Amino acid sequence: MKSRMNDLNPDPKIVCIVQARMGSSRLPGKVLKEICGKPMLEWVVKRASRSHMVNHLLVATTTSPDDDPIAEYCVSRGIPFFRGSEFDVLDRYYQAACDSDADIVVRLTADCPLIDPDLIDKTIQTLLDKNADFAANRLPPPYHRTYPIGLDVEVATFRALEIAWKKAAEGFEREHVMPYLYDPVHGMKFIVIDHEADFGALRWTVDTPEDLEFVRQVARKLDCRDDFSWLDILKKLEENPNLNEINAGISHKTLKDVDSRSVK
Repeated sequence: MKSRMNDLNPDPKIVCIVQARMGSSRLPGKVLKEICGKPMLEWVVKRASRSHMVNHLLVATTTSPDDDPIAEYCVSRGIPFFRGSEFDVLDRYYQAACDSDADIVVRLTADCPLIDPDLIDKTIQTLLDKNADFAANRLPPPYHRTYPIGLDVEVATFRALEIAWKKAAEGFEREHVMPYLYDPVHGMKFIVIDHEADFGALRWTVDTPEDLEFVRQVARKLDCRDDFSWLDILKKLEENPNLNEINAGISHKTLKDVDSRSVK
C-alpha cells in the first residue's frame, strides 16, 4: 500500500469529494434544483472539474433511499459517486477517500454552485507548499472569513482525515467533517487563506429559496456560462447591486448546527 503522507509522495493523488444529499430543512431537494436548466449539482461538478490540480472527482451521497435521485443522476451523467453514512459525514468522506485511494482530499458541498476552480487550486497548493495537514479559505468564528459564503474549500491530507475519523467524537465534528483538524488542541498544522479585501459578508451559497433565486439571477447575468471566476461575479454585483438584496436577510448556519437525527 502506498504512503498516505503527502510529504513522502512526490505525486499525490488529489481527490475532490462533493458532499450531496436531498435532505435540507430550508430547501428540500436543493442539490437537483435547476439553474439555467442544469441541476445545481452539475454546476458544482463542472466548475470543480476545471481545477488543474484535482486528479479525480466524485459525489459522496448517502445510502438513504431519499438520495436515490442523486445516485441516478450521477449514473445518467457518468459522474463517479459513493454512497455512505447519512449523518456521520466524516465517515462518508473517509470511506470515499479510501475507495478512491486518495492522498489528499478536497471537500466541497453541492450547495455551492459558484465554487471557483482557481480557489480550489490555490487551497491545494497552499497545503502542499506549507506541508500542512489542513488548509481552507475560511474557518468559522472566532476566525473571520474574507471570501464570500459559497466559495468554501477545505483540503486535508488523507493521514489527517484518518486521524479525525478515528478520534473525532463530537456530533458536529462528525457531521461537518473537518472541525477536528482545525481545533488547535489536536496539534494539526492548519493554514487559513485570506483575501486582502474583505468579502466575507456576501452570501453565494444555496440554502433557501431566496439563495436559489440569487444564484439563478447571477448565472443569467453571466449568460449561463460555467467558466466564469468569482471576480466576474463581483463585477456583475457591482453593476447590479440590487442582486445582493435578494438573499440579504438570510442567516448562515453555524458550525454547531447539526441534524437532530445525526450521530451523538
